[in-house]
Amino acid sequence: MTVSATTGTTTTNSTATSSSSTNSSTSANDTVNYNEFLQLLVAQLQNQDPTNPADPTTFVSQLASFSSVEQQVNANTKLDSLLTQTAISQAGSIIGKTVTSSDGSTSGQVASVLITSSGPQATLTDGKTISLASGITVS
Repeated sequence: MTVSATTGTTTTNSTATSSSSTNSSTSANDTVNYNEFLQLLVAQLQNQDPTNPADPTTFVSQLASFSSVEQQVNANTKLDSLLTQTAISQAGSIIGKTVTSSDGSTSGQVASVLITSSGPQATLTDGKTISLASGITVS
């Protein structure tokens, strides 16, 4: 009996190790969309053990959680788009005006504005660039 328990423990550990290494390598690159999640859920239902079926509340809970996460991701995408549109409209209004950096070291007339992931950056008529962050003076 002691040998069986040790063998069972060893098998469980090797399976857990194999499973965790697989999950860490695939979670970095792969995502599951809503349709793929539903396909996995249906496959799980079809392949479950008929003598020990899974609790239906578990499936409903998984579906609700996934739906909630998907809605949050969609909301974040829309917010990012709104922030970009706001930055573009504000950038258009600053072209031709004089800006001065917060420390006063860079100043000049704005020739163009580039919207980047780190925020808008103004290119001045003399070729210098200045980040349009808090603290700049526009005149």
